[in-house]
Amino acid sequence: MNRAFLPFAKSLFVALLAVSSIASAAEEAKVVKADPAKGETIFTNGDTSRNIPACVSCHGAAGNSTIVQNPKLSAQHEPYTYKQLMNFRTPERNNPIMSPISKALTEQDMHNIAAWLDKQQPKPGAAKNKASIDLGKKIYRGGIAEKNVPACASCHGASGAGIPAQFARLAGQHQEYTGAQLTAFRAGTRNNSAQMTTIAKRLSDDEIAAVSDYIAGLK
Repeated sequence: MNRAFLPFAKSLFVALLAVSSIASAAEEAKVVKADPAKGETIFTNGDTSRNIPACVSCHGAAGNSTIVQNPKLSAQHEPYTYKQLMNFRTPERNNPIMSPISKALTEQDMHNIAAWLDKQQPKPGAAKNKASIDLGKKIYRGGIAEKNVPACASCHGASGAGIPAQFARLAGQHQEYTGAQLTAFRAGTRNNSAQMTTIAKRLSDDEIAAVSDYIAGLK
């Protein structure tokens, strides 16, 4: 390299580093800490100015839904809830009710709602079918080796608590809702998790019903 060029190259390098630092600082400035109080306000009251209904009307007080078709959201991990709200904006999880609501929310709204739900106290559910409880327990804890179905507990935990930012909390979820989601994964109408799609395709209707019922009783 020409020695005369070295000072220029050095100056250019320093300038590029400065620009990079400014860009990084700008990106960091965009990240606003979640505000659970604002999340509670939207969850409880909605926002009529943006045509956002109150989440509580479908998902219950503190996220403890009493409508079996609507998921319990209380104590769900913040990153998981945020991801699902974002997914509702895409064909991966198109839903006639949630997709329009998701599109009306800002990403900050989603973080706020998810942060508030994460801190709520969940109410327990209960298994209903004594005849299938052993099968559900076997699938959840040990999987089905002959079908290459892994144990649900390997990702969602022995008690269904899940792993924040990776795997959903399942404990106490309505069996009807869990069963519907597994069926949707199997059919490809919900495709925001390649792993769950693969697993669900290996499960029969009876196996889905059994493991969904077992999950409802986890605490």
